[in-house]
Formats: sequence, C-alpha cells, structure tokens
Amino acid sequence: MIYLPIAEMPVNVLLVLLVSGAVGFVSGLVGVGGGFIMTPALMFLGVPAPVAVATGASQIAATSFSGVLSQTRRKAVDWRMGMLLSIGGIVGSATGVWLFERLLRLGQLDLIISILYLFLLAAVGWLMLNEGLSVMRGRVGHSVTILRRPARTIAHTLPFRMRFPRSGLYISVIPPLVLGFGIGALAAIMGIGGGFILIPAMIYLLRMPTNVVIGTSLFQVLIVASLIVIMQAQATQTVDLVLAALLMLGGVIGAQLGSRLGAGLKSEHLRALLGALLLAASLKFLLDIVVPPAEPFVLGGGLI
Repeated sequence: MIYLPIAEMPVNVLLVLLVSGAVGFVSGLVGVGGGFIMTPALMFLGVPAPVAVATGASQIAATSFSGVLSQTRRKAVDWRMGMLLSIGGIVGSATGVWLFERLLRLGQLDLIISILYLFLLAAVGWLMLNEGLSVMRGRVGHSVTILRRPARTIAHTLPFRMRFPRSGLYISVIPPLVLGFGIGALAAIMGIGGGFILIPAMIYLLRMPTNVVIGTSLFQVLIVASLIVIMQAQATQTVDLVLAALLMLGGVIGAQLGSRLGAGLKSEHLRALLGALLLAASLKFLLDIVVPPAEPFVLGGGLI
C-alpha cells in the first residue's frame, strides 16, 4: 500500500500498476490513446474525479512526448499545423481549466465528468463495436477502400488561408484553431488526449495526408496536456505526482506488450472487444448517476 498525498487515500501499488498496465496494453493492442480509458478506470478505483482527470493528463503528456520523438525521426510532423492546433488548444485548455475550477468550487464537477464520460464512452464504444461486428459479418469489405473523400471541405473555402508545405495544404486557419480549442477544452475537463477525435478530423475536415496526421496530433496533445498539468497544479492542486509516476510506469510496460501482441491479431476483433468494454463502462457511469448510494452523506454533516 502507498498513500497518495493529493488524492488523500491509500492505494495498492500492484493494483494501480495492473490497471495502468491493462490500459496501456489495450492502447497498444488497439492503437488508440488511453486517456479516455484511464480516467474512468481511476474513478472506478475510488480516486476522486478531479485528481483522476488532472493526473491522467500527466501520463498523456509523457506518452505523447515519446511518440513525438519517434514521429520526428520519421519526419512525420507538420510543425506549422501543429503550432496552429496548439494555439487553439492552449486557449481551449485555459478555458477548460477555468470551467473545471468553477465546477469544483460549486461541487458539481464529479457529476459533470460522469455525465460526459457516460455519453463519450457510449458513443465511442458503440462505433467501435458496430465497426468490428460489421467487418466480421462482411458488411464492410473491399468497397471501403474505394470510397472517395471530398476534394474540398469548409477548411478550403473559409477566409484567412495559410500554406502548410509539409502537408501540401492551402486552407483557412479557422478550422484548425476551432478544432484545437475544442480538444483543449475537453482535455482539461475530462482528462483525455483527444487523439481519437483529432485524427479523424484532421483527415476528413482538414484533408491532411495520413503520413503526418499521427505525429502532428501527438505534438498538439503533448503541448496541451503539459499545459493542463501545470495549470491544474496551480489552480486546483489536483495533480498527484505519486499516482502519475505509477500510471506512467504501468502504462509504458503495458503499451509495449500490447503493441507486440496486437501485430498478430485481427483489428476488427480487438475493436469489437474494446467497444463492448466501453459500453459496459458507460453503463457503470449510468448506474452511478441514477442509483442512489447505499449511505448518502455530505462532507459537513452526517447522513442525509
């Protein structure tokens, strides 16, 4: 057992390492970021929601740093686009931290985070489960590869256009700024990296080449997550460094194992399994919201 000074609770070190390793394993296995899994997992372990959100950002920053280094060596980062997304993300994360602090003072933060995760996990889980089952049933076959994305999107028609030589784009700066803002706000409030939202948006909205999408996304996530950790530590004092160290250790080991095992398994089976797990987690959030606790209490009084 070890005592978490910020969360103000003792935890079993092996259990935390097991959970963080499992989340890292799933991330490496399926190829998705683990932020939207790690935060709910910590909440299920009894870690207060504010600490789970803020501390989860530190793990996201650490893993993103490793990813950016790898993508930089491959020359797979559009630095100009990354900086533009990061500018929007900085403003969004500052707004999110401000809202986070306000909700924390009002005592409504846990409820808001639970509701947001209820809808997020249900939506992502359903999409992943449906996609995996569709592939296994043969509903999605070779025809998917011939679907054409529109050559021009709203990003090509709005004003204030800029050239992005690395991506070969000439688009408006407005969509990247708005996209970065949204991801930054969600990251601050929910403790997610946002890559599972940012990457599809960069491909289908901004029309970025897929070879630079992941590296550019990791760069934006690194900047935003690092800033969130600093701002949360100053504004709300909810970053638990002891817990963060355990999460990083377990997550790195699990991700390495997952990436090796995932190479020999079918992706549609993995996505269907993860989708089912996310739907189960969303059901747990729903039950926590609608079912009264066995012993309701308030901090300043006794039983209600």
